[in-house]
Amino acid sequence: MSNRKPITPEGYAKLEKELNQLWHHERPRVVQEVSEAAALGDRSENAEYIYGKKRLREIDRKVKYLSGLLDRLDVIDPSQVTSDTVEFGATVEVEDEDGRVLTYQIVGEDEVDARNKRISMRSPVGQSLVGKRVGDDVLVRRPAGEIELVVTKICYR
Repeated sequence: MSNRKPITPEGYAKLEKELNQLWHHERPRVVQEVSEAAALGDRSENAEYIYGKKRLREIDRKVKYLSGLLDRLDVIDPSQVTSDTVEFGATVEVEDEDGRVLTYQIVGEDEVDARNKRISMRSPVGQSLVGKRVGDDVLVRRPAGEIELVVTKICYR
């Protein structure tokens, strides 16, 4: 079983940018601050030194996590997908029971952004939509209760 995970080019670039920011900017700045704090003398009661070392550990942990994550991701460009069903990267327009039209992009769990309607394939709505075609009725079971949706449009951009 593969532990590879799909991600859009935009999602991958965002994670790469975060890793670069931490490794090339944030970490060197904190190392400098820790060095300056250490030069002040007694480290056991030096709040700047203690906080700096803690922040450095946090940065190193995040760098390790992001590096490992980036190695496990498969970049999939939605504009290269040709499918008439909802798959990873699809932008899906649905109509709910009240006639409201909602649009979601189906993305990987590492690039979810609710504000921009980017939902995970593993979310209740995402799971319910994957594999569906235009005109299909979809029953979504979610913690807030069940809702019915109708797929009205699928596109890959």
